[in-house]
Amino acid sequence: MEQLQHFKSRWQRFQYVECVLYAVGFGGLVYLLTKNLGFGLVGFMVAFGIALVLNKPWKIKTESVIAFVDAHVPEAGFSSGLLTLPTDQLSNLSLLQRHRVASRLKDLMPKLMPPHHLQKAALVMFGFILIGVLGRYVLGDFSSLSSKKGNNKEQIQFAPLDSIQEGIEIPELTETKITVAYPSYTGIPSLNTSNPNIKAVEGTQITWNLTFDGEVQEVIMDRMGELIPFSKNGEQYQLSQPLQSSGFYSFTFKDLEDNAYLTDLYSLEVTPDNPPMIEITDLNQYSYFEYNDDKTIPLNTQIFDDYGVNDAFIVATVSKGSGESVKFREETLQFDGSISKGNKQQRLKKLLDLSQLKMDPGDELYFYVEAQDNKTPTPNIARSETYFAVIRDTVTDEFAVEGNLGVDLMPDYFRSQRQLIIDTEKLIQEQPDISEYDFKFRSNELGFDQKSLRLKYGQFMGDETELQDAPGQVSAVEEETHTDEDGEEKDILDGYSHKHDSENEHNLVVEHPEKDEEEEEDPLHEYLHNHSDPEESTLFEKSLKAQLRDALNIMWDAELYLRLYQPEKSLPYQYQALEIIQEIKNSARIYVHRIGFDPPPIKEETRLTGDIENIKNVDKNESFEYEMTFAATRKMVARLETLINGNSQFTKSDNTLVLEAGNELAQKAVSEPVKYLKVLQGLRDLEKTTNRTKEMYVQVQKNILSVLPKVESNPGKGARSLDEINLLYLKELGDYE
Repeated sequence: MEQLQHFKSRWQRFQYVECVLYAVGFGGLVYLLTKNLGFGLVGFMVAFGIALVLNKPWKIKTESVIAFVDAHVPEAGFSSGLLTLPTDQLSNLSLLQRHRVASRLKDLMPKLMPPHHLQKAALVMFGFILIGVLGRYVLGDFSSLSSKKGNNKEQIQFAPLDSIQEGIEIPELTETKITVAYPSYTGIPSLNTSNPNIKAVEGTQITWNLTFDGEVQEVIMDRMGELIPFSKNGEQYQLSQPLQSSGFYSFTFKDLEDNAYLTDLYSLEVTPDNPPMIEITDLNQYSYFEYNDDKTIPLNTQIFDDYGVNDAFIVATVSKGSGESVKFREETLQFDGSISKGNKQQRLKKLLDLSQLKMDPGDELYFYVEAQDNKTPTPNIARSETYFAVIRDTVTDEFAVEGNLGVDLMPDYFRSQRQLIIDTEKLIQEQPDISEYDFKFRSNELGFDQKSLRLKYGQFMGDETELQDAPGQVSAVEEETHTDEDGEEKDILDGYSHKHDSENEHNLVVEHPEKDEEEEEDPLHEYLHNHSDPEESTLFEKSLKAQLRDALNIMWDAELYLRLYQPEKSLPYQYQALEIIQEIKNSARIYVHRIGFDPPPIKEETRLTGDIENIKNVDKNESFEYEMTFAATRKMVARLETLINGNSQFTKSDNTLVLEAGNELAQKAVSEPVKYLKVLQGLRDLEKTTNRTKEMYVQVQKNILSVLPKVESNPGKGARSLDEINLLYLKELGDYE
């Protein structure tokens, strides 16, 4: 029974394949004739449905399978039906025959082919496709013949500008030949066409050859207002122009009777020659090398260009030294191997060896790739991003203290606030790994450095000495001062600080003898400008003095927490002090810039006299005339409305208005040709007498309004609504009565 079911399934699959072949053939025929994929899919579905209804693969029954097997397999002995019957209904002889048939069909059934018509279906499919191909060829040939006989929009067509008398023979354009000669560097061969809409690369030479059947006075090209006459060469009129910019053009000619004829607008579109594209792969923007490293940089570059690469090289600049003694050396390096000039894609390699560039520790290398295409006469040049390579400097200046010296000759007296922040953060980070003694010692040393920096900035405030703590603050040293058992004071910071940590450490300021407490008061003190007073110092203006005083006060707090071995609390104050110091530096720069002003001299004889006889008030009035955008185009819309209503006829002044409106829109059409081409063509059609109809006026007006921008709104008083609460509020303000 299982063998018969497998055979039945294969039979049904063959039937479905036949239906698919019929459907593919008919769907392909529909697609080729209509060239519409949607119609082709519809034809496929219809044909597949019809084939299914006719073949009905799902209706193949087991009885049909048994009859086919008995008729085509003699070994079955017309007993294959026994395989479908239950064993309890068979006699012993029938069971024996069933077993014999099953064993024989086991090897024969897989080789037995079900009844099918696949070859016929395949022939029908190919027949349908062949008919479609032939039909498409016939239809295409017929359409080409009809287009030659009828009006072709790709052919140049002339129409009279004004009505002409009957009986006058109009010259007819019999042949149009346009030669598009691309620049030689592009490698594109010249093209001959009759389509006046031209799209080519910049620098292409375009030649028009027009042949007329009849006498013509002159032929002129109108290229966006520029009139260029044709030259007569035998029976042809010829004009050659380079393609430099996008735009529109048309042709006009006059016959012997001075009747003018005009063509439609045609487009000239310039395709720019893009500069090369440079791609550097597998290279970091910054590369750092130690002195003992392999100082080489593999440079893998890919260069692409639309018409071919002409040259490529590496520009490398080596900088030596620092500050004012820095020196630069620029070199041009070639890639390994030769460049295949003219290829659109280049793969170049170069191994940059910093040693060959004579770079020493501390030197820096800046390099980039520059490429040129083969555009003539001036090639396009492109360059990649700049990459950096640095050899780290191994030489640093360190100050050492000899063992027989009692003091440090080069202490960090005035470490900057930024350095203090870095050292404080480093101390916080290393706290878990160092001993408590080292932590407190380093924290106290940072407090001393903070105090030294505070004293240094205090000199700018006029503080010649600072022997007392800030008001309202308790000295950290006093807090750490205790009395020992013998009654003598003992400094607990003695183990964590240098002996020079005192009020006048390292003799930073000169000691002055103490003045008598009962010194006689100076009666002129209130009337003098005392420079020894920190608050009277004039090194900075008042605002800068206030900022610097704030920074000094914040440094007190930063030093306090460093002395208390709490650097994490001192860090925010250090950041605040750094920010204020930076603002002071910027303010100082601005102040220096301002002193460059040189005021006019003051006449001493008229100073403070109050004489204003020669002083007059300045009253300056200027008037500006508002110019509306697209003024001629807006007038054209109003004029078209009059023509649509039939109140007047098209006049010569309307021709001038059409020309002005076209020139306004042509400026926009260069950047957006698709949007404005239809509008310009409609305006050009109005110059022809045959097109001056009401329907044409309506269509042209509609096209103009679709691209015309809205009028800019002028400032003015607009309507507004006020509720009762707003009225009461205005009344209270006295603005409303």
